[in-house]
Amino acid sequence: MSITPERKAELIKQFARTDGDTGSPEVQVAILTERINNLTEHFKTNAKDNHSRRGLLTMVATRRKLLDYVKRKDEERYSALIGELGIRR
Repeated sequence: MSITPERKAELIKQFARTDGDTGSPEVQVAILTERINNLTEHFKTNAKDNHSRRGLLTMVATRRKLLDYVKRKDEERYSALIGELGIRR
């Protein structure tokens, strides 16, 4: 369910705005998206896991807030981010 340190480092490297950047909204959204996707797969086999479902809803809300922030600050960054992550269909 959680992401491996290697995958997390790969996401940080891919979405970081500068070297050593781990706190930018882009990196945070990318990591949250990976965790959300992993949990979604988990629920396909464990439908009654309501404790993890609550955590999933919290992560989705946090990602939504971060995406709203990026959209408010810079529309181009927002469009590039959701395009690269494939969030909106």
